[in-house]
Amino acid sequence: MTSHDANDVHSVQRFLDRHYRHFNAAALVDAARAWAAHLRSGGQMMVTLAGAMSTAELGLSLAELIRAGAVHALTCTGANLEEDLFNLVAHDHYVRIAEWRALSAKDEQALLERRLNRVTDTCIPEHEAMRRVENEVIKLWKIADAEAAPRFPHEYLYELIRSGVLQKEYQVDPQDSWLVAAAERDLPVYVPGWEDSTLGNMCVAAHIRGDLKDLNRVIKGGLHAMKELASWYEHTAPQTPLGFFQIGGGIAGDFPICVVPMLHQDLGRTAPLWSYFCQISESSTSYGGYSGAVPNEKITWGKLGTETPKFIIESDATIVAPLVFAYVISSMLQTR
Repeated sequence: MTSHDANDVHSVQRFLDRHYRHFNAAALVDAARAWAAHLRSGGQMMVTLAGAMSTAELGLSLAELIRAGAVHALTCTGANLEEDLFNLVAHDHYVRIAEWRALSAKDEQALLERRLNRVTDTCIPEHEAMRRVENEVIKLWKIADAEAAPRFPHEYLYELIRSGVLQKEYQVDPQDSWLVAAAERDLPVYVPGWEDSTLGNMCVAAHIRGDLKDLNRVIKGGLHAMKELASWYEHTAPQTPLGFFQIGGGIAGDFPICVVPMLHQDLGRTAPLWSYFCQISESSTSYGGYSGAVPNEKITWGKLGTETPKFIIESDATIVAPLVFAYVISSMLQTR
């Protein structure tokens, strides 16, 4: 991090300390301070990504946080995993739709005909992003298929990044890619429900075409990911407190936090509870809804304890997550 960057994050922290005093603003600062305290006490942090955070270019701030040593594992949807790489190789071909709320059905059809897939205000270009990555990753899938050596989804993307095969295609600074940062630090990444992603669909399509003979020889799925997560948690949690910072809800958040009750209730093993919890979400509590559930509900499931620091920031993650990240980085720099 340059001195200019350090001054930026210190300025953000000073601004938040002065102005963010009440309601959701205060929750943001409380959560950031508690994250920093968690790290100072020797703790580690799991960050989970739901929604379309990668297309929102959260990598600009998340990559910096990872390189600062404030993130030790990630769980994300398959979409977030791939879309950071899509952005890396095709950013200049993305199309932003400023007045996306005013689009008609015919407008949407016109975007489809241009091979532009819309995510709120941003259109991902199919050929330049999705097909470009597919052309390279399918080569790795075929090798795995031939050798019966299945791997997790992120491991293929890590290999693409480390091999440099896509480097000439980069259209943003790799310093702004959270996936590149995670690959540099070899962070564990857990991807439940990978089939609900563009690359997951492409992998199944390759199998149906006959390009891949046996999907079980190519991809380790969600059950394997839970087993791997359980191994990581059992090894890590007794040595260092593990925190949980959840962006959005759904499977990206519910999947990893369940590892603790699984260890306790289904295996009868002893493992510490998560030692910190924060969720950024716009969801409200509803009938059976997980994404808007208050943290205390997780006590009944054996995920959090009564004394676990718990925070909810009810806001747009694209606005508040970078502020939390900057605050944590600033706090870390002050203690070095």
